Amino acid sequence: MTARALRRLIVMGLIVLWEVLPRSGAIPELFLPSLSSTLLSGWNEAAEYRQALAVTLSEVAISFAFACGGGILFGAVVGSLPRPRILIMPMISSLYAVPLVILYPVFTVWFGIGPESKIAFAAIYGFLPTMLSTAAGIQTIDPQLLLAARSMGATLSQRLVRVIIPAAIPTVLSGLRVGGALVIVGVVVSEMLISSAGIGYLISRYRTILDTPHVFAGVLLVLAMAVAFNAAIKWIERRCAIWRTGTQGGQRAAREITASPLQPAT
Repeated sequence: MTARALRRLIVMGLIVLWEVLPRSGAIPELFLPSLSSTLLSGWNEAAEYRQALAVTLSEVAISFAFACGGGILFGAVVGSLPRPRILIMPMISSLYAVPLVILYPVFTVWFGIGPESKIAFAAIYGFLPTMLSTAAGIQTIDPQLLLAARSMGATLSQRLVRVIIPAAIPTVLSGLRVGGALVIVGVVVSEMLISSAGIGYLISRYRTILDTPHVFAGVLLVLAMAVAFNAAIKWIERRCAIWRTGTQGGQRAAREITASPLQPAT
């Protein structure tokens, strides 16, 4: 049996257990409703969940743009310059070890209880791992690539866009996977804490009235977002599979540079 077939078998088994155990009374439905009742609850309130999902997705998209876009650029700059790397990296690593959820009340004071505080919190939450992974990936680049780019007069921006970021793609994508997942977590958690809209708000609202099927319907939507994001990252990884760090990656990138030379700085 292949690994893919085994994974599918495990998923199907979990789905069957989710339906059978609550139905048989082995697990009280207050703790775990059956899958069918969960899906039915979500279907009956489809309009409400659809509106909440739109709010959450918009907040996730904006947070992702700030977190991952800024994390990649900042990580590339810090990772490619020795002095900023020595000064900044220890502080960022220490900050990443702090559970940032304790800082969310500060974001509500600064930005209010609207979507701005959730976007800011989730963006910071996803920025740190993306930045750290990108900066670490810069260290795996073949130094000959940077030397060749500098010898052809490439500016810092040209080296970042044409050499550094492409050569660090595998590590950058690993950071994107973690950072994007934390963006989703940050948005949903902040909606559960203080909000009047979004999937997290619905989960928190139905939890307070012990409506477990509606709670798990919201959980399924969050899970669907995470699975869709993971599938998108895998697709990007397949598209970027030609880039590899190390000697082989350095040779391939060098051929790309030779085929499309950088313009000298003026």
